[in-house]
Amino acid sequence: MKPATLEFVKQRFTEYYQRQNLTVPSSLEQREWGFVFFDAAAEVRMRRHMAFMDPLELAAYVKNLVPAHVYYSTAYYQTPSAPTMNDKHWAGADLIFDLDADQIVRGPYAMMLARVKEETEKLLGMLTDELGFAKNHIRIAFSGGRGYHIHVTDIAVRGWGGPERREIVDYICGIGLDPGVMLGPGSTRTGWRQRYADTLRSHLLHLAALDPAEAAAYLAGLEGVSKRAAAEFPADIDALLAKDPQDLLQNRVVRAIAGAPDFEERLRDAGARADEPVTTDIKRLIRTPGSLHGGSGMRVVPLDIRDFADFDPLVDAVVFGDREVRVAMKANFTTSLLGNTYTLKAGPASVPEALAVFLCCRNMAEITGGA
Repeated sequence: MKPATLEFVKQRFTEYYQRQNLTVPSSLEQREWGFVFFDAAAEVRMRRHMAFMDPLELAAYVKNLVPAHVYYSTAYYQTPSAPTMNDKHWAGADLIFDLDADQIVRGPYAMMLARVKEETEKLLGMLTDELGFAKNHIRIAFSGGRGYHIHVTDIAVRGWGGPERREIVDYICGIGLDPGVMLGPGSTRTGWRQRYADTLRSHLLHLAALDPAEAAAYLAGLEGVSKRAAAEFPADIDALLAKDPQDLLQNRVVRAIAGAPDFEERLRDAGARADEPVTTDIKRLIRTPGSLHGGSGMRVVPLDIRDFADFDPLVDAVVFGDREVRVAMKANFTTSLLGNTYTLKAGPASVPEALAVFLCCRNMAEITGGA
């Protein structure tokens, strides 16, 4: 950022923190805190290993220093301000899921936000309906950028290490599923058993819709499938689809399909696209609800499950006003904000303050006057 742009953004953040406080996590005194500042030297990106004993102390620190980003530890420590991780003495951690649109889809910002919200809704359903977590132990936060964080605060999971958390995220993402278990005989098909069967049927329908020669070429490339079996298989798909799911694996071509990378990718789409390293990391720092995201100027918004469906980040996470601000756009850009769509061309433009903060934080514009 140029000096005028940096000053503009810092002033807006200062105004926000003078009137708003952070949402303080439980057991504040056991959390480590980290901050990134607007004018931090390039080699010192984060000031961390900090602790606060009460909310007023934390609020005063943020109001006085006005950070660009505010993080706290998902872990609980005996001595959170200790300078090394070993000296902190880990005492448990919340179970965290991070869904980031960058890892799901690329495109216009509004479209990415809509897509990641769908994944978050899917994950919430899996946590409550399939894994049995109580809704009152689940906290949601819009990250202020391109996704959502889900915090499971149930004390039963606090002591879990990385391996236990890996099992949970593998389930969420559909990693390492055994076809024999998924399609085998058992009780009513729910959860992954149903998703697996549906995904396999969808994949078979996709193959049936291909040109027979194209389908045969694909099948012949699978391990253990002969050219003859590949050529004959497309004609058998309708009959296979009429069978009970548990009978499908009797066909050797279906078994080969179930082990193919593209089918595994379809299974990932059937699950929720959570960031696996975040969930397995028992010492993670995560954005603080109520803080501002220095890369967007938007608020990290805490949400209850009951409010999630109606939440619109392009309206509800915007905290700045609509007074006109002059900026210089670095490139053409179109975005939605506060219910309006803005199509901007490279060069000077007058935009609402909220949009100016967003553009400057994303390094897409510089302030030229009127700030």
